[in-house]
Amino acid sequence: MPGKKAQLAYLVLAYLSTAFGIAGVFLPLLPTTPFLLVAVWAASRGSPRVHDWIYSQPQFARLINNWHEQGAVPRSAKWLATAMMVASWSFLLWSEYHWGLLLGMSLFFLCIGTFLWTRPNPEPRVLVK
Repeated sequence: MPGKKAQLAYLVLAYLSTAFGIAGVFLPLLPTTPFLLVAVWAASRGSPRVHDWIYSQPQFARLINNWHEQGAVPRSAKWLATAMMVASWSFLLWSEYHWGLLLGMSLFFLCIGTFLWTRPNPEPRVLVK
């Protein structure tokens, strides 16, 4: 178990990540899932109560469970991330940034996009009665 200072740092990270994840539900430019994954990870080290609370939220639990159980990313999240990367790269091009930055960001976005698009889509959940 981490010390008190480390536990507090994990707890602060969990709360901040949760706040960004909640904001991402309402703001289309802010991703929700990565922040929630960080929040769950940090909460598991900082506070089991916060960890359990995050998992108990129905809108978050589905995304987190899809990732943990299937390594799955929803198709809508893939398209949104791709659109944001293209928009970001286009802004850099339009702003006439140095070609080295454009090349570096191209490779970075290509790696992220490849990773996202090679993840499976979540399988529908079957309710058992």
